[in-house]
Amino acid sequence: MPRHPHRHAVGAVIDHANSVTNRVYIGIGSNLAEPVQQVKAGFNALAGLPQTTLLQTSRLYGNPPMGPVPQPDYVNAVAAIDTGYAPDVLLQALKAIENQAGRDLNGQRWGPRPLDLDILLYGDSQYRSDTLSIPHPGMPERAFVLYPLAEIAPELMIPGMGLLSDLIKKVDGSGMVPIEG
Repeated sequence: MPRHPHRHAVGAVIDHANSVTNRVYIGIGSNLAEPVQQVKAGFNALAGLPQTTLLQTSRLYGNPPMGPVPQPDYVNAVAAIDTGYAPDVLLQALKAIENQAGRDLNGQRWGPRPLDLDILLYGDSQYRSDTLSIPHPGMPERAFVLYPLAEIAPELMIPGMGLLSDLIKKVDGSGMVPIEG
């Protein structure tokens, strides 16, 4: 049975060109090469992607790094975009932005990086491929993702994980420091 032409999946919207786009949340982080500027440049790069509109950005937050590698603190944020890109195509576009920022895509897991862009959510989809898992599987444990995400989408339901407002109660946000400017 065909879908009604005016009904769309939650998280899908119609842009002015009458094509379907998806609401996507991108986690952004940096701890090398002027991290505040790197995150802001990440916002600008997202805004410049074809078929994509940058809708909203969170404040920037300073926070300690995760993982076993000694490294500087991170600056993190989240951006909301609407995009016509499919998940794997968007992932490739984000990897290109990271590469342009100087990220070594063969670098150490959880190591320092000038720019890290992660697809956190893609509409209300749950998606798996060899290179991508949506929602991002680490979200429930990461204050540096949940706090900025809650700032721009406090009522969000994360597919397969629950309400953002419930998840954020389970993480320690004491290391999250809002950054001005």
